[in-house]
Amino acid sequence: MSLPFIEQSFISASTSFKAAKAVILGCPYDGSASFRPGARFGPSTIRKASWGIETYSPYLNKDLTRLSIHDMGDLELPLGEKKISLDLIRKALRMILSAGKFPILLGGDHLITLPVIEEIVRIHPDLHLIHIDAHTDLRGDYLGETLSHSTVMRKVVERLGKGRLFQIGIRSGTEEEFKLARKMKSIISPEQVSLKSLAKRLKNQPVYISLDLDVVDPSLLPGVGTPEPGGLTFQELISLLKVFQPLHVIGFDMVELTPDYDPTQISSVTASVILREMILSFCTL
Repeated sequence: MSLPFIEQSFISASTSFKAAKAVILGCPYDGSASFRPGARFGPSTIRKASWGIETYSPYLNKDLTRLSIHDMGDLELPLGEKKISLDLIRKALRMILSAGKFPILLGGDHLITLPVIEEIVRIHPDLHLIHIDAHTDLRGDYLGETLSHSTVMRKVVERLGKGRLFQIGIRSGTEEEFKLARKMKSIISPEQVSLKSLAKRLKNQPVYISLDLDVVDPSLLPGVGTPEPGGLTFQELISLLKVFQPLHVIGFDMVELTPDYDPTQISSVTASVILREMILSFCTL
């Protein structure tokens, strides 16, 4: 299968595709951005910023250099072509999964999660999704468009079925979305007791984690497409990841970095550190 890639590399992700256990794929799509566009520049900026951080995590006492990771670079996606872009993401993920690799996806806006879930659920029909985000993303449509980063979790529920979606950090959405979330009991309190109960409930189940960086308070990470006050601190997010570390995580994505809205580059550096922590938390040797 021939797919167009732009070669780039996250720090220490230098293993060949064949030898790697985990594979990073950039999905620079932001065609459904509803406020501030530019998330398509997120994957390349995260990689660039990663060369200013350490491979070692003092939070986990682990080092990236001990893992076998390959970075495929960014998919080259045609601007304005939603269907083609989603199909290319789907095909690239199929390539990763068919080779038995652990997928790490970098967005792009949150719509990239949909083709990812559609492919993974073919292998793991009992898949559960942990959605870490400021927004519910449960709209039926956004201004008449049913395929959007605002509707992505509604679409995911249609694929997975109810009772498989768990949302953490949610603090924004329409009244209808919150009513639907309450009906599905999808929103989980970020308090440690609730998170540990969720981790116990999901033990031995295949879990995919989707992290929207706007879950972090915008005073700490302003470079996102739809900032929402009142989010998690960096340390709270790291603690959250630690709670889910024992789970059977079979892949994850990190989305919605919109780097041009933070000229200090702090958002990009923070995103790179968060990616390091997620890789070290969920990728095995």
